[in-house]
Amino acid sequence: MEQQEMAYGGFWIRVGAALIDTLLLALIITPILTAIYGQDYWLTERFLYGPWDLLLNYIFPAIVVLVFWSYKSATPGKMILKLTIVDAKTGGKPSTGQLVMRYLGYYVSTIPLLLGLIWVGFDKRKQGWHDKLAGTVVVRRQAHTPVEFEQEAP
Repeated sequence: MEQQEMAYGGFWIRVGAALIDTLLLALIITPILTAIYGQDYWLTERFLYGPWDLLLNYIFPAIVVLVFWSYKSATPGKMILKLTIVDAKTGGKPSTGQLVMRYLGYYVSTIPLLLGLIWVGFDKRKQGWHDKLAGTVVVRRQAHTPVEFEQEAP
């Protein structure tokens, strides 16, 4: 399939998906952290409050995202907005290695003033730096599912 035939997920729809995912995670994490650390947790400026803070704010979200990407090729926000993460070359399901690289690539994308995320708005294939590092693209499902893309590939 030709690259221009792909219906890539653009900047604003991906921002929407990220906001949905953030809200869903916050609905789970916020009450738990409040129950463990109390209301003062939200008033402190400490980077790391304790082991539960590390687990719930960093490790749990990473595991949840990687599990969703692995089994559904999308997070809940992407699923709601009909977006799918696919291999940039084949249009098929990305490998586990690609998904881990994509997640780690988020850190690379955010360090220089979020430039790697903003890049999605300017790139012809709508890839952020994390997508480029992992060899993935985000596509709209209603246009092409990964299976259709694989069947049409030369």
